Amino acid sequence: MDIAHFDIPRYLAALPLFQEMAPQELERLGTGCRLRRYARGDMVFSVGMPCEEFHVTVMGQVKLFALSPAGQEKVIELAGPGISFAEALMFTDRPYIVNAQALTDTLLLSVGKAAVVREIESEPRFAMRMLAGISRRLHGLVHDVQTYTLHNGAQRVIGYLLHALPEDAPHPPTAPVPPQCPARAALQSVAPAPPASARSISLPVSKATIASRLSITPEYFSRVLHDLEAAGLIHIDKRDIHIPDTARLAKYPM
Repeated sequence: MDIAHFDIPRYLAALPLFQEMAPQELERLGTGCRLRRYARGDMVFSVGMPCEEFHVTVMGQVKLFALSPAGQEKVIELAGPGISFAEALMFTDRPYIVNAQALTDTLLLSVGKAAVVREIESEPRFAMRMLAGISRRLHGLVHDVQTYTLHNGAQRVIGYLLHALPEDAPHPPTAPVPPQCPARAALQSVAPAPPASARSISLPVSKATIASRLSITPEYFSRVLHDLEAAGLIHIDKRDIHIPDTARLAKYPM
């Protein structure tokens, strides 16, 4: 993708946060944005750095994570295309409290705080949309805590597999997921499914990263996958996972 010819206002118009803005407002907001490329492994920001903008992943994958004093990593969010992050923190005048790293070659759009504040002051409805987006993220975080508390590790893995299916794949209905936070859909509870359908998925990141996101160890994640394969519920081929019957997987007793 040629950054020099990237239409920022048009891209902003496709995001839920900005889709109700008028063309002239999008043009104005676009002047406060910047596009940057990151290679796999590059740090986008680190704990303690000033937060003067929020970010949207245009292409690639960004990992938001924290480190314990012992150096253990906990993945908090996986931000794929169209996912924004750091909106709430930007308004606090505080530095970043988590780290962000590109998991693949990534194109990131950063929206400056000054441009956002200018639009909020001129258009109160924009402020309401920002609040709605932040509220959805908070709802997702609360749901994460509920999932970690109420669901066992195997349930989280099955939930991840079902919700990682392509968008056109029919899979079991679950509680609504905040539109801004599809990564959290991996943690939704498993419910009864519609008619069975065979589907395949490809893990977008390493098993260790997914395990951290689900708050389980990589070893346990691999063990659950192998147990599901032994039960005939999935077939594993490196990063590709084939699900012969999504309904049967959803109903698997855990």
